[in-house]
Amino acid sequence: MTTQNLPAKPGRIEPPITPAATLEPLWVRVILVTAALAFLTLFLFVPLVAVFAEAFKKGWQLYLQAIIEPDALSAIRLTLITAAIAVPLNLVFGVAAAWTIAKFEFRGKSILLTLIDLPFSVSPVISGLIYVLLFGAQGWFGEWLREHDIKILFAVPGIVLATVFVTFPFVARELIPLMQAQGSEEEEAALVLGASGWQTFWHVTLPNIKWGLLYGVILCNARAMGEFGAVSVVSGHIRGETNTMPLQVEILYNEYNFTAAFAVASLLTLLALLTLVLKSIVEWKTNESRHEATSKQLSQDIAGEKL
Repeated sequence: MTTQNLPAKPGRIEPPITPAATLEPLWVRVILVTAALAFLTLFLFVPLVAVFAEAFKKGWQLYLQAIIEPDALSAIRLTLITAAIAVPLNLVFGVAAAWTIAKFEFRGKSILLTLIDLPFSVSPVISGLIYVLLFGAQGWFGEWLREHDIKILFAVPGIVLATVFVTFPFVARELIPLMQAQGSEEEEAALVLGASGWQTFWHVTLPNIKWGLLYGVILCNARAMGEFGAVSVVSGHIRGETNTMPLQVEILYNEYNFTAAFAVASLLTLLALLTLVLKSIVEWKTNESRHEATSKQLSQDIAGEKL
């Protein structure tokens, strides 16, 4: 008997064999890679270099002055506060939504999935206008809010609400496929052994989704700090009070204060680069976790077929 006729070992996943017909010629690959690098250079690397070049064009002193200017510090503070509120809220919602969708079957499941994707299909400006219609002076709740001296629009609550709306899909959308791939066998085994719901979550579910959860949180945080459209509608552009960092950059640029505008923009760029590094690390860990979950599921399916 030749080795080609030997049966595969139980539980072993054979690597896929790439047909030779799918391998492109060398010149095609060179052209594609060159085109991709040229595109990235023109639309990504050159703008990044330009931001830092303009920010430091007039020296370190003017750069630091632009950063520690009161309005800039207020914008930085408001951006961090908004992210610090929006991200934990979206984390809780994302875990609850992913758990519900991945672990249970119920009526309206497809509707819930559609609603989670809603911010991806609605313009951020439109989402900001929705809050204006709800909480504005002529909105549905405007009169009641005015009578009770509650301010939503042109204040921190409105900015937080708009940011939460545009960022809530990120955690849920990252966790749903991961939890669906992992299945519910481990949770069921823990419950059979006497674990409570919280014990099952903390000791079984959470360790399995930790990298996907962190990945979703990083994406959510990046969008929360860089959101412009929805926040611009509900903020009122009050300098030193309701301007986040993106709005502060716009105001400084419109005033032809280019050094200060690019200085604040460089901070956002640094945050974006840091997010990119963290995203790459967590993405690698997440893919590794998904591969392990898929391999485990395939092994279980193979074992079930043999039985």
